Amino acid sequence: MKRTITTLAALLIFVFAGIAQEEATAGYNKIPSVDIKDLQGNPFNTGSINNEGRPIIISFWATWCKPCIKEMTTIADNYDDWVEETGVKLVAVSVDDARSSKNVEPLINGKGWEYEVLLDQNGDFKRAMNVGLVPHTFLIDGDGNIVWQHTSFTEGSELDLINLVRKLNAGETIEE
Repeated sequence: MKRTITTLAALLIFVFAGIAQEEATAGYNKIPSVDIKDLQGNPFNTGSINNEGRPIIISFWATWCKPCIKEMTTIADNYDDWVEETGVKLVAVSVDDARSSKNVEPLINGKGWEYEVLLDQNGDFKRAMNVGLVPHTFLIDGDGNIVWQHTSFTEGSELDLINLVRKLNAGETIEE
């Protein structure tokens, strides 16, 4: 009985945390301003992320996360075409800690990813964006507003993402 109650409590916490995460992200419009690092270890403020009025994809990921690697690799297969068609920019934010972040650059070089990559070693940006699990992807409109988010990765979800980018470019509103 005690075990069932504990399991049920854990499940409820997980469900309510997911609901709170969705609501919290909907509560702010802009990318929070947090100091993290670029791949060279230089300070980078997330408030400066921009794409000259075009959409931005921010993807939180980690080197140890297999679905993250699958998502980033799947997008990479089409990324050049996406950029050419829509002007979208993808910013990949690694949530690897200081010890495992040394694996980030070799991984992205080995995969040939052409994304802007940032390091959130202390999880400050992750917390500010209310990211619990990775992969967690955000879509930002040309005005810097967070208009959509998604957690996890399934085959074909990259097609949903590019279709949302196309809608933004066409001036349509994205509704979660």
